[in-house]
Amino acid sequence: AMAAERAVAMATCTAPVNIAVIKYWGKRDTDLILPINSSLSVTLHQDQLKTTTTAAASRDFTADRLWLNGAEVDVGHPRVQACLLRRLARKRRGGSEDAAALSLSYKVHVASENNFPTAAGLASSAAGYACLVSALARLYGVEDELSEVARRGSGSACRSMLGGFVQWQRGERPDGTDSLAQQVAPETHWPELRVLVLVVSAEKKPVGSTAGMQTSVETSPLLKHRAEVVVPERLAQMIRHIQERDFEGFGQLAMRDSNQFHATCLDTFPPIFYLNDLSR
Repeated sequence: AMAAERAVAMATCTAPVNIAVIKYWGKRDTDLILPINSSLSVTLHQDQLKTTTTAAASRDFTADRLWLNGAEVDVGHPRVQACLLRRLARKRRGGSEDAAALSLSYKVHVASENNFPTAAGLASSAAGYACLVSALARLYGVEDELSEVARRGSGSACRSMLGGFVQWQRGERPDGTDSLAQQVAPETHWPELRVLVLVVSAEKKPVGSTAGMQTSVETSPLLKHRAEVVVPERLAQMIRHIQERDFEGFGQLAMRDSNQFHATCLDTFPPIFYLNDLSR
């Protein structure tokens, strides 16, 4: 029994959903997931919306495997592979296998569960990848800046690595090392702020974010104007509203930005419609 116990290492983490008030839409690098503009989000409370992920490593496992809400999914997906952390853990250990440390040659089994609808627009991939990276980091004892790793799973996942109000900095470097999440204010900064989530449909979105935003980048002149001209000014404004706890300014700017995001979707060709009659 002791041998079996020693052979399996486990770690469990939970991660929150975040809602962008200045939206991320469009990549300048699809492989590294680098955005065309910075974005800003509010991290939601985990009592209502969260992903729970358990990662286990064992010398008895024959393959890496991943389950999402009880159904097995493809662990070979490049975005999942980008988040498996083995390379980072190896680099951190300077290539030497610490006898006491978990063997990086062991295969991992990962089980992840959302307590809210997946792919309905509630940023399940953000919570999911943030949670995957956190659980594996705990498993391997990696304590580096991890928002960069989470970003490679899903862009908005880098924002779910932090609580409160979080900015995802666009970054300038082509290698993406400066495209990271940064906390603008902690969750304690504005305790009376409430986010009301009204689920008007739990259906999967008509066009996935990944495909949708790339079509927008290719076809929408409004998106280019938004990224270059509108967003930088709005970001600075939004940070001011948060710092001053100006709810009127915060709410109005969040709505304006949301409306412009939907306008860029309409300006995309063929157009994308994420609002349905009820949400309109």
